[in-house]
Parts: sequence; structure tokens; C-alpha cells
Amino acid sequence: MRQIPEGKLFGRPHDLSQCNYRHALLSEMLMILRLLGVVMLFCSASLVEAAELVVSPAGSDSNPGTSSRPLRTLEGARDAVRDLIRRDGLPAGGITVVVRGGTYVLNRTFMLEKEDGGTAQSPVRYRAADGEEVRIIGGMDLSCRSFRPVSDPRALGRIRPEARRHVLVCDLRAAGITDYGRHKQAGHGHAVEPAPLELFCNETPMQLARYPDSGEIMIGEVIDPGSVPRIGDYVNIRGGTFVYTDPRHADWYGADDLWFQGYFKWGFADDKIRVASIDTIRKRVTMATPHMYGVGTGEPFNSYAALNLLEEITVPGEWYLDRKDGFLYFWPPGPIGSLRLSVSIVEEPLIALQGVSHVFLENFIVELGRGLGIAVEGGSHVTIAGCSVRNLGTCGIFFGQGARQTFPHLTADDYDGVAASRTIGAFQMHYYKWTTWERNAGSYHRVLSCDVYNTGAGGIVLGGGSKKHLVPGNSAVINCRIHDYNRHYRAQWPGISVDGCGNLVAHNEIYNADLQAMFVRGNDHVFEYNHVHHVALNSNDASAWYLGRDPSDQGNIVRYNFFHHVGRPDRKWIMGVYCDDATCNVLIEGNVFYKVATYGTVYSNGGHDIVVRNNIFVEGYGPVYQLKSMWYDFGMFQIPYFFGPEGIYRRRLTRDLNVRTPPYSERYPLLRDWFDLLPDSVTYVGMRPRRNVFERNLIVGYEETYRLVGEYAQCTFSNNYVAERDPGFVDAARMDFRLQEGAAVLKRIPGFVPIPFERMGLYVDQYRRSVPQ
Repeated sequence: MRQIPEGKLFGRPHDLSQCNYRHALLSEMLMILRLLGVVMLFCSASLVEAAELVVSPAGSDSNPGTSSRPLRTLEGARDAVRDLIRRDGLPAGGITVVVRGGTYVLNRTFMLEKEDGGTAQSPVRYRAADGEEVRIIGGMDLSCRSFRPVSDPRALGRIRPEARRHVLVCDLRAAGITDYGRHKQAGHGHAVEPAPLELFCNETPMQLARYPDSGEIMIGEVIDPGSVPRIGDYVNIRGGTFVYTDPRHADWYGADDLWFQGYFKWGFADDKIRVASIDTIRKRVTMATPHMYGVGTGEPFNSYAALNLLEEITVPGEWYLDRKDGFLYFWPPGPIGSLRLSVSIVEEPLIALQGVSHVFLENFIVELGRGLGIAVEGGSHVTIAGCSVRNLGTCGIFFGQGARQTFPHLTADDYDGVAASRTIGAFQMHYYKWTTWERNAGSYHRVLSCDVYNTGAGGIVLGGGSKKHLVPGNSAVINCRIHDYNRHYRAQWPGISVDGCGNLVAHNEIYNADLQAMFVRGNDHVFEYNHVHHVALNSNDASAWYLGRDPSDQGNIVRYNFFHHVGRPDRKWIMGVYCDDATCNVLIEGNVFYKVATYGTVYSNGGHDIVVRNNIFVEGYGPVYQLKSMWYDFGMFQIPYFFGPEGIYRRRLTRDLNVRTPPYSERYPLLRDWFDLLPDSVTYVGMRPRRNVFERNLIVGYEETYRLVGEYAQCTFSNNYVAERDPGFVDAARMDFRLQEGAAVLKRIPGFVPIPFERMGLYVDQYRRSVPQ
């Protein structure tokens, strides 16, 4: 098994030593207290136990927080820490709150503020007791005895005959649950809102009743695409109308809260839209609201699934909630008495740290919220370690501010809004409009050896540092497993999203998603030793790693990662590392790619200074490398949008920041001439790709190597080796792409450096006791 690796973070070793703090009472204090006698010891209990407080479900917040008289709640522990700090200051070595095993139910956010933090010498640590499971939940566990067979004739009439004997019902009102939330439009371009109530069984989200049970329904002929907000179509706002292709739609006539979720126009833009009406005579569906790009048809991804129908509980694990009477219908996946059933309730972040520094959260399970799991804003040196953050309606862990949209319509370029705390909201649109947004994500934060999964809108959003001033944030996500993170919002919400300047993503495993694994904004980030697989599975124009539409996003490094099984052979426009719309200055070095992408394992749209060096490419679904000179290809009609007086490049490179003045002119001097005109007085320098390099790479089993599209599609190729068969891998059949000693490639490619394949992915540390082999 891999142990904690040696590595470097921005030229310095990874600083993981903070994870080894041990809190102990000062020996001087202990000696004094022993001399005081039993009575004085009791009176001074809070001082004796100041370095360690204990919380237990069997405790009371009126207790002093000792092992024998523990506190009851996290809030009680936080208040005790505050009292201690106010009274005596931080003890040398800091304060540890030990939380005993059990379930801690939150009715609102557990908030830590600036006063609750520590220092480098005296941190504040909240940790689960050794070997004990601590669940911090924003929901409620349901008694299996509360589920009974369905007897209401109206409900039985809606349930399909073959399912009636399997479906059980629970009265949520009788359990004290009356707030069910509501379904909202959710997808590309929409603000991220808390999910409605969801059902979980044995720590797994159950499927809201859906048709079909697997796969999707193809969109038929489009009668009216509806409004197209992406091009400013706000006047006659209407949803699209199309012909349905499955006769099952006739069974849903009159359903009052029916939703379709799918890809209604482009394969990168998901949506969940309410159905306004179904015309069973003409076999047409009309949607209640528009999709960002209007409705289209004819592509294999132009499809959807129907959601939220009692009639479609047809397989184990499906459920439906009648919001009028509070009855939850469920086909359990096993004997009901053997299942742990829970529902999500709290819409706010379950844990929030506001302006906090030197705080540790260790080994907790954080789950069952309708919104965020953990939100961190400002502060520094917060470490979230060994936690399982799961079963959430939106994102797992979110650093910095989100945003609230003030523009009244679904939009992109016309967006307007304000920054907002402890919410995601219109984060994506806000960042698209203001790429130098400094959203108070703090610095030197760590997410270490956590599992983040079963979330509705991405895994972890990491920020920090200043893009405008090129000040590094030095925050990191390390040794985390992130998967199944797109339950409600598929596009724009990857496993890890990174922005700002100078942050690290290392040794993570990311998998099982429709679109991106990593979505990047900003400068000088490092992505290394990650294991990324089975992403971009059911989409188009998607990738494992994405950066785009801002040439000032410079200095990013993608090195020593293992990417495999990215996309599917039947999705024609999938990329591995995707440098979109004039992305510049990316180093792609020392990676291993296996069965990655149909449209370019490495793909660049008009980029400059993309260096692809010393990688191993094996059996991709399309070309190894594709570069489009986009302004001489598909982008020729978009030049004013990007380069014009009000174009997004003009705004991002000359107004939001200025690439011709420090710090950009000094840090990235090759970018200074982007808006200079060539001798024809029409063409901008930035329109012609330059200084792209593809060298010292091993290519095995590809039908197509390089594809250059459009005039001036420049790339320098040198010292690459194309092999038809295994050139000396240790065990390619088992995806062990280490090179054997003396492998031919080491002679065929001068200067090729063996890739540290064995170090990629998760490793064992004090929080992660084992990793898959």
C-alpha cells in the first residue's frame, strides 16, 4: 500500500505536519491541581479539562465537558470553547473537542466564527472519538415501523398493478415533518438551490420515481424550440414544444408536478424542466419554462427522463412524495426492518466556518442536508480531514462566497448579481461575468483524505488567492475520493472546481460522473498524482479536465495523473484535457492516458503555449492530440464576441486586469501582445495559435495521432514514439503502465523520463487506513 508520499507544493514540501498535533495539559497546571484537593479540583474542572472537552449523545450542555460528564451538542462544545478562550485564553497546545459516537441532529447550521479559531501553536480541533462513528446530520432517521402497505384506493389506482404489493407508505406529518421543499428548475446556467426533501436508504440516495428505469427518452420533432435566453431572448418567454417518442407519456396526462431532466440542446448543458402540458392527440409535450439554448433534436444526447410520478414506482429503490398530504411512497430494496431510512431536511449548510483560522474537523460523517455540507469563508489553515461528506442536495465542501443573481431572467452574458455568504446560488454565472472575483475563500486551507459522494451539485469547490494580483492561496485538496456528485446539477459542477491563484489538487480519485472531473479557473494551480476515471459518461463537449475562455488563466500544470475511461466511443465530442477557447500556457507532463476521449485526448481550441511533454497515451477513442485554429474554423463568426470592443477577451485582458502592466506583464510576458494587430491591420496576434509543443510522448494503439484544423493551427512535434503494440509495460492488461527496465521506449525517445505511475492516486495516512489495489 502507498504511504504518505514526498511531494512539493509551490516549491515547498507538503505541510501535513499539522495533522499530527497532539493536545496535552501543561505539566505545571497538572502539578498545581493535584495539590489543591478534591473540592478545589471539582471547582476548577473547566480549567483541568480545558485542553479537552468531550461531547456525547448521553451528555448535557450543563455539564463541564469531562469524560464522565460530557456535553450533549456541538453547539454546547463550541460555547464552552468560547468561554474558555474568553476567560483564560488559548491553552498551549490548543483545545480538542472529542465527539463520542452517535448521531447529532442539526436543525440549523453549526457555525464557527472568528472567535472560535486557534493559532498555529494552539489550534482548535473537533474530532470523532477514536474508532467511533459520528454522524452530523441535517435530516431525520425514519422508523421502519412507520411504513405500512398502501390502502388508500386513490393511491392504489395510480400504482401499477405489478408494484402494488411492494410499495409501502409513510406519513411524514405523523413523524413531525411538514417542510418538503419544492422541485425547481435545475441545470446549466441556473442558480444552485437547495434540493427538495430526499429519501436515503442505508446511506444511499434512493431514486425519485422515474421513467425509464434506465436510459433516456429521445426528443422527437421540435415544434417550437421555445425562448433562447443564451442569445437574450427575454421578450416572449416560453418553454419549448416537441413531439414525444414514447407512448408512456399518455399515462402522465394531467400530472401536476411532472419534470423532465436531460440534455435538451447541447451535450454540455443539462436541465430539469417542469412539464406544462401533454397533448395526447398530437403527441406533444410543452415545457413550462425555456431551456438556456432552446430545445433541439437529432443528437444521441438529446434525451431526457421523466421524474416525480407515483405511477412510475416500478422497481426497488424508487419513491414518490405526495406533498399535499405528506405521504411518502417507497418500494424498499430489501426487508423494511433491515434498512436504515432517512430524509433530508435542513437547507442551510450543515457546518459553516466564517473567518476561522487554525481549526480542524476530523473523522466526521456529514450528511442528509438539502444544501451544502461544509462551507468555509475567509480565514486560513482550516483542515477538514478524514471526513465523509455525503448524501447532500448540492455541494459537499465549498470554499468562499457564492452569489445571488439580480438579473430577472435565465442568462449568461447579461448576468448581474451580488456576492453572498454560505450559499452557492449563481456562483458559475457570477464568475463567468467577473473572472477576477475575489470571493474570500481564505488561504492555506486543506481538505485531506476525505470521501465526498452522493451530492447534487459537485464535490468540492476550492478557491483562494488573487487572480488579479497573482497572490497564491496555497489551499489544497489532497488524497480525497470524490464520486457520484451530479444528482441534480450535471453540467458546471465537477468533482473538484478550482479558482483563484496558486492552489493544489493532488492524489485524489474522481469518478462516476456525466461531465467534468476537474473544472479550472485562475492561475498557477497544480494538478498532480490524481486518478480520474469513468467521467464524461453521458454527455457531449465534456472532458476530464477543463479550462477555457480566458487567456489570462496562465501557468496551470497538469502532471503525473492517471486518466482512463473518459467518455464513450459513441459520444463524438469528448476530450481528456480540454483547453478551450484560447486557453494558454498549460503544461501537460508525465500523465498516463488510457481509453480517453473521442475528440482529442488533449484538445486545444486556438490555444497558445500549450506544452504536452513526456506523457503516455494508450488506446484512445479518437486522436491523441487535436488543435483547432478556431478563428479560421468554427469560430470565424464569433470574432467580435471575443475580440471586439465589448468582447469578453477585451474585458478580461484589459479591464478586469491588464496583461500589459505588472504583475501580468512580468509574470506572463508572452501574453502582452495578445491585442496587437498583425500587418493586415485586421488580425489580432491572439487569433493565431503559437508556441504549442508536443514532444517526447509515447503513443500506443491509436488509429489517429495528430489532427490540426484550420489555417495557422501551429504545433511543433518532436521526438514522439508511435507504437502499434505494447512497448514494454509491466502489465497493460491490468492497467499497470509502468515501464519495464530496459523498455524500448526509453531508447526510442531521447530524454524520456520514467513516469511515477505507482504514486498516482490515493495513499494511506492516519485518516485513510487503506486504498484499493
